[in-house]
Amino acid sequence: MKTLYLDCSMGAAGDMLTAALLELFDNKDEILSLLNSIGVPGVELIAEDSEKCGISGTHMAVKIHGEEEGEEHHHEHHHHHSSLNDIKEIVASLNLSEKVGADVRAVYEIIAAAESEVHGVPVTDIHFHEVGTLDAVADVAAVCLLIDKLSPGRIIASPVNTGKGQVRCAHGILPVPAPATALILKGIPVYSDDINGELCTPTGAALLKYFADEFGTMPVMTVSAIGYGMGKKDFERANCVRAFLGGSEGGRESIAELSCNIDDMTAEEIGFACEMCFKAGAVEVYTVPAGMKKNRPGTLLCVLCREAEKDELIKTIFRYTSTIGLRESVCRRYTLSRTEESVSTQFGGIRKKVSSGYGVTKEKYEYDDISRVARENGLSFSEVLKCLKEKDD
Repeated sequence: MKTLYLDCSMGAAGDMLTAALLELFDNKDEILSLLNSIGVPGVELIAEDSEKCGISGTHMAVKIHGEEEGEEHHHEHHHHHSSLNDIKEIVASLNLSEKVGADVRAVYEIIAAAESEVHGVPVTDIHFHEVGTLDAVADVAAVCLLIDKLSPGRIIASPVNTGKGQVRCAHGILPVPAPATALILKGIPVYSDDINGELCTPTGAALLKYFADEFGTMPVMTVSAIGYGMGKKDFERANCVRAFLGGSEGGRESIAELSCNIDDMTAEEIGFACEMCFKAGAVEVYTVPAGMKKNRPGTLLCVLCREAEKDELIKTIFRYTSTIGLRESVCRRYTLSRTEESVSTQFGGIRKKVSSGYGVTKEKYEYDDISRVARENGLSFSEVLKCLKEKDD
């Protein structure tokens, strides 16, 4: 499985993530041109060579009308306040695929939800300051596009160093991590050490929350590329995000199993609860018939989820089931790496899922495609599979 690992021991910011991901490509100049073709108004991304503590990497300068964020003059027409709708209108105008555009909007919705809670106003009334300017739109769009181009099977990030102390922003002087950043990082392992300053920005936190499948140490993987995305500030340690791209034999992760016994809900109600659990981010949801007290037939509901989604799944289970208690077990989950390919057949293109790892390879045609072909040709499901198997043989 292609795996992307992000080392956030010096925090994360949009420009640092962009630079680290850019360095993973062999054709960096071509990819940089692609990033600049996104079309954020007045914005140019410039990849600059940078060195921190003797380590070479890339600093991504985001120039707005020729000026970089953090330089001496901050003109109001460059850094106006924007609503979430303003951001969405900008994103809609960009040269992005539908998928990448949806990713960009989803990242901003994470930021907006945190700002809404911090300021105690509806999301529609939020006006972005630091994260609402064009340079931040460029950062988010660039990271979303680069991850789409890399197409890793899974993304793992280290625990996030937030930094410590205070930071000056549009609202005044705030503690580190800033309140919105702290809210975004809920459910994610974080820490602070001796580095004084803001290491993780709201943009960086939202990108990690949206894209990372899990947080922890680097898995066993064969590394094919390493990227160093440098920050602007200098510390005693190299101020960078490191990105490792490589392959691993299948997947291995820690996962939570939430379970509860139910004996007073209808099958329809349980089915709806399962749907809501999937919507809340569950990896898997299943039920098992169970014998309950007083000889009642009941149902064991089991929900598998990653740590980042656990709190939301607990709320969902209590909200949509009649249970008044649930159990948690921490499990090790092993998975084969999965890819999808389109196969040319007498019925046209049909998708096939290929899973491999741990010395085995398994193939399976996509159910939706097989059922569609069966309906269109007046065949049974098994007859379509038989025709495809004869072709394979």
